[in-house]
Amino acid sequence: MTTANPLADLLAEKGVLLADGATGTNLFAAGLEAGEAPELWNEAQPEKIIALHQGFVDAGADIILTNSFGGTRHRLKLHHAQDRVFELNRKAAELARTVADKAGRKVIVAGSVGPTGELLVPLGALTEEDAVAAFTEQLEGLKAGGVDVAWIETMSAPGEIRAAAEAAVKVGLPYVYTGSFDTAGKTMMGLPPKDIHAVVDGLAARPVAVGANCGVGASDILASLLDMSEADPQATIVIKGNCGIPEFRGAEIFYSGTPELMANYAHMAIDGGAKIIGGCCGTSFVHLAAMRKALDSHVSGIRPTVETIIETIGPMRNKLSAHADDLPKRERRGRRG
Repeated sequence: MTTANPLADLLAEKGVLLADGATGTNLFAAGLEAGEAPELWNEAQPEKIIALHQGFVDAGADIILTNSFGGTRHRLKLHHAQDRVFELNRKAAELARTVADKAGRKVIVAGSVGPTGELLVPLGALTEEDAVAAFTEQLEGLKAGGVDVAWIETMSAPGEIRAAAEAAVKVGLPYVYTGSFDTAGKTMMGLPPKDIHAVVDGLAARPVAVGANCGVGASDILASLLDMSEADPQATIVIKGNCGIPEFRGAEIFYSGTPELMANYAHMAIDGGAKIIGGCCGTSFVHLAAMRKALDSHVSGIRPTVETIIETIGPMRNKLSAHADDLPKRERRGRRG
């Protein structure tokens, strides 16, 4: 039996899709306290989760991600909620589904699945079987709540991506996965952008899209995009970059990106080969609305280079060694290691 795939259908219809912006930073702005589990707000503050989704839909998002990033038993255990995996994930999906279904247009509900926070053997104690079981438990809740697709994101370990993808196949959901290339141009566990496509080779179903999210700044994720699209020009690639560069101002993190910068990022993402474009940390409704206008008004241009990315978006903070020869001389002089 073929799994229904609304995301692939909408991609075929529209060509390029806009994913939503930040969950965590926007919930902090709505009153979430540091150390508090966002997933608990699905029951304790459902009106604020609905407002988050509604704000992104009003800004033009084609895809909204459920408030379930830390929804595995391993992450919820930190908040003594490991026995509520199914209900919290189902509720997350139901809240997003409510907003999507009244949008007046097709909006995809993507079930956010983040890392467990555990290391897989032999580096840690988490076995592949246990990882698959944990992700399956989470995805069963998300599926019961009505998600269209599993959205596996901010991953570092290839084995954990594969375990989550295997769980998605097991529960009968199409899936997307993204890595966070935040460590010298690779994920923390050493996966480079060009190798993202092969992580789930051999599974019974291929992903709808693969790509990158979060990481460092918008310039860096665009450089990762160049590697991914060069490695497989036919792939459907998603990038969901942070809103500019995170900076500490006192005890708080501030993201430097303006709506204009994020609009330029969206234009360059399309020309760099991305088919799904969104924002991650720091991306507000206003930023996303500017990205919507950019996508709707886009005129195809030449493929960007690392140098043109830096000139347009700003300096890279996590320079990719693979692109060292493309960096302006002033950037090469500033490289370390």
